[in-house]
Amino acid sequence: MPSSTTPLSSSIRNIQTLLMSFHPLIVIETVEEERVQTLLQTVTGEMKLTLFEWSSTQGLVRSPGSSSNWVNEYAPPTQRPTAFEGTDDPLKALKQVEENTVKGVFWLKDFGKHLDNDPVLVRQFRELTQQFAQKASALVVSGDSVKLPPEIAHDAVYFDLKLPGQDELYQVVLEVIRALKAKNRLQSEPIELELQSLVKALAGMTLKQARQAIAYAAMEDGKLTIDDIAKILYRKAQMIREGGVLEYFPVDDRPLNLGGFAGLKRWLDRAKVGFSPRAIELNLTPPKGILIVGIQGCGKSLAAKTIAQSWKLPLLKLDAGRLYDKYVGESEKNFRQAVALAETMAPAVLWIDEIEKSFTTSASGGDADGGLSRRLFGSLLTWMQEKSQEVFVVATANDLSQVPPELLRKGRFDEVFFVDLPNEQERGVILQAHLLRRKQVPRQFDFPALVQALEGFSGAEIEQAVISALYHALHLNQPLDTPLLLQTIKSTIPLSVSRREEVDNLRAIAQERFVSVR
Repeated sequence: MPSSTTPLSSSIRNIQTLLMSFHPLIVIETVEEERVQTLLQTVTGEMKLTLFEWSSTQGLVRSPGSSSNWVNEYAPPTQRPTAFEGTDDPLKALKQVEENTVKGVFWLKDFGKHLDNDPVLVRQFRELTQQFAQKASALVVSGDSVKLPPEIAHDAVYFDLKLPGQDELYQVVLEVIRALKAKNRLQSEPIELELQSLVKALAGMTLKQARQAIAYAAMEDGKLTIDDIAKILYRKAQMIREGGVLEYFPVDDRPLNLGGFAGLKRWLDRAKVGFSPRAIELNLTPPKGILIVGIQGCGKSLAAKTIAQSWKLPLLKLDAGRLYDKYVGESEKNFRQAVALAETMAPAVLWIDEIEKSFTTSASGGDADGGLSRRLFGSLLTWMQEKSQEVFVVATANDLSQVPPELLRKGRFDEVFFVDLPNEQERGVILQAHLLRRKQVPRQFDFPALVQALEGFSGAEIEQAVISALYHALHLNQPLDTPLLLQTIKSTIPLSVSRREEVDNLRAIAQERFVSVR
């Protein structure tokens, strides 16, 4: 079912190339030790090298070399590999590696933490890498986040282990099906077409997460069919939200009422052709994304959701608050993991809300954090320029003065749109939508008077006026009517009044330089 060119086969070739070119130290930042083991066992098996594994609990052992790493509880127990004596101590383990005359790969799990503030261990490690640089042996250090001392780091090459591809996920689904059938917990298994849909739904998960999601979906009714995709996507949304800086919204068929964006909708209809096979035949790259600039509360976020829904693509929202980390280097790593996940789930829509707050480069914010925001902004520009996967970026911004000029130049985004305050017709549509949503009858209200009173209100402010008026009506124990709604509107000071100068300046600049969504 999967294609022959996969992340796993590519990773195997890349690791083999590093070993044959005498790279003594390879670092793999991942929590998926099972996949690292499969990768290294395949590499060493093809290259006729010996694989050793080390951890602080078991010491240094020769890898059992199993071709399958998923544990079947019904299989006969296997004897645990015998460790070299005393090698649970990191220094003794390195000395044992140094004395070993066998060419091989020595996989050290979570070893980076032991190198902190231990000069003797660092010295031994350096001497070992210098020795391995002369022969086809290598140290592989893995861990969720690997920090190496500077004197060691210059010898290291960081290997990017991509998330599982379709081939690995396909095998995981088959393994779970076999295990559930062995326990008589699966009465109905999917046909091939359903398998393909299930595998596609698992994109972006680790192997462990994929197993859990498949088992979760199958255990409820003893069946695994295409109807279980909704359960898998629900678990997937939970896992992505808990484990990273992205929030995941599956493809949703529920209608979204986005009024007054006719110009944007026409552009999206044309841009959608860029994902078609014919566009690929003409060597046309898929659309990169759009930047939506506008006044707060005027529907920019709703536009991002509508784009994903109209194109029937999953939506990933970048959470800027979780992107930044207090530890050096972790914020950049968070960003790399976020875009890697987005690329794994491609085609997808990546929504960056209020991009000026996430990637500011102004004098007030760009240097206060030691230049971190500038580095992240540079990483974003590089990724947007070089990304090859079909990830459509939808960025929104409220404060134009904080938007880096590099983002506004033509070619960075496919288009920059401006969302203005709603006009008279749009205010009527928005007001009607929020009245209907809260079980009110629009024809019982004086719409011309209400629409005129709402001039200068954003969509969010119109919604809040309806909500506040309903609370007032409940307090007075009377139905909501036009006088009560007008009273609430007149007591509300909209953003276009409280921050008139900023709003007028934004409208003046944007109307001249950007494309209207209308």
